[in-house]
Amino acid sequence: MLREAIPGSAASGMDNRAAAGRGDIVVLTVPYAAHRATLESVADALRGKILVDVTVPLVPPQVARVQLPPEGSAAVAAQMLLGPEVKVVSAFQNVSSHLLDGQATPVECDVLVCGDDKDARGVVVELARDAGMRGIHGGALANSAAAEALTSVLIFINRRYGVKTSGIRFTGLPED
Repeated sequence: MLREAIPGSAASGMDNRAAAGRGDIVVLTVPYAAHRATLESVADALRGKILVDVTVPLVPPQVARVQLPPEGSAAVAAQMLLGPEVKVVSAFQNVSSHLLDGQATPVECDVLVCGDDKDARGVVVELARDAGMRGIHGGALANSAAAEALTSVLIFINRRYGVKTSGIRFTGLPED
């Protein structure tokens, strides 16, 4: 299906551990309930890499209510679990999954990118740009709590207004 959506791609399937071992930049997109177990299963394969953590701590059935974990955010919990050998960067939580399927261009919202390593954060800002979005440096990884919490607010807004793709746009910034 991915090969059909992106002509010329060389997509292939593999288990999480093998996939984590293959990339220099690894993107984690799992439900919060699977976050810790998935990280534990791929931890050694992530050493020396950038992990883009897209996880949002949604706890069904109250997904339109902010429920941050004791560590402050899922991304901070990931960094604590993985240690300093992995550069965890938090991004894409505030972009509707309906927009991330590659069908919508351009994506009319900004991507908050948070991480303690400035260079890794810059790589993910560029990744967002390459995906047709504007990446915004959001500061330290601890700030990912704002993006993760914002997801529940956006879910509420989507339900309230009968849409699927509400997002945020930061104003007053120079255009790229």
